[in-house]
Amino acid sequence: MSKINLLNYDRAQLEKFFTDRGEKSFRAGQLLKWIHQLSVTDFSCMTNFNLKLREYLMQHAEVKLPEVAARQKSLDGTEKWLLHLADHHYIEMVFIPEEKRGTLCVSTQVGCALKCAFCVTGKMGFTRNLSTAEIIGQLWLAVHHLASDQTTKGHVITNVVLMGMGEPLLNLPNVIPAIHLMLDDFAYGLSKRRVTVSTVGLLPELAQLREASDVALALSLHAPTDELRSQLLPINRRYPLAPLLDFCRNYYRDRRRRITIEYVMIKGVNDTPQQARQLIKILSRVPCKINLIPLNDGVGTAYQASPQETIDKFREILMAAGFNAITRKTRGSDIAAACGQLKAINN
Repeated sequence: MSKINLLNYDRAQLEKFFTDRGEKSFRAGQLLKWIHQLSVTDFSCMTNFNLKLREYLMQHAEVKLPEVAARQKSLDGTEKWLLHLADHHYIEMVFIPEEKRGTLCVSTQVGCALKCAFCVTGKMGFTRNLSTAEIIGQLWLAVHHLASDQTTKGHVITNVVLMGMGEPLLNLPNVIPAIHLMLDDFAYGLSKRRVTVSTVGLLPELAQLREASDVALALSLHAPTDELRSQLLPINRRYPLAPLLDFCRNYYRDRRRRITIEYVMIKGVNDTPQQARQLIKILSRVPCKINLIPLNDGVGTAYQASPQETIDKFREILMAAGFNAITRKTRGSDIAAACGQLKAINN
């Protein structure tokens, strides 16, 4: 008989798990603390559970995590983990340490079906969605390994971005419980502003995400016209710019909040002053900040990064129009851990 992996459950689901078995709902919070805050996965060690409950859990349940297959460290301190899944597929996650924060980039799918022209992950094709356990398990593993490694003990995860392999909105049934766990004070207790979902913009799923959780949203835009965006992101043919940006204009009920626009800078493709002005026009009514991302080299892509002076000029035009625009610093490119470079082996 297969065991139930309790890592798949958020607090509401765990409460039902316990009450269905005649236990009090507060057991859910206790279990979350053991697993996510104390890194305890052996039910026999959970001493505030009575013996009968511990024996039941040992017989019928488990806490099953992905396995770390390899770990690489960049010259700039960025770390990348290759994770082995139970069905012998692989995914990657990345930790980016900074002076006052640490950001973990997690994957939500094995591969990706969207085939964005400049993204190495898209070249893999799509294999399957990750389970909630495989998504939140990445955070569990990163916290555990950073704390137990003498060289990284001072590193703390303050931010999580769902920007790794895959499109998070195509896996909402598993992504949303994982987000709940990231935010839950009995688990990781992250602020909703420090958990970011990155998406190419799938309108029905965007509406579902907004109803389920008000975490931060990053929209992969990458082009100021439908014609160009459809070349770079084929999904734009289904969800073109006008309805997508109209939805994003009112995404947050709190008008003080802003979405993040992600814009990969590609030499000779989307980086001209005219295109900067086109971007200003289409974003004029969208509360947003803009991240300009220098394209990272990747096997199988014919594109090149825009020169730094081109990026600087593009940013100056945006800022002169009143936008908060920053150029994202490239991290981990020497170990293929930068944006758009993730490609796990043997998929």
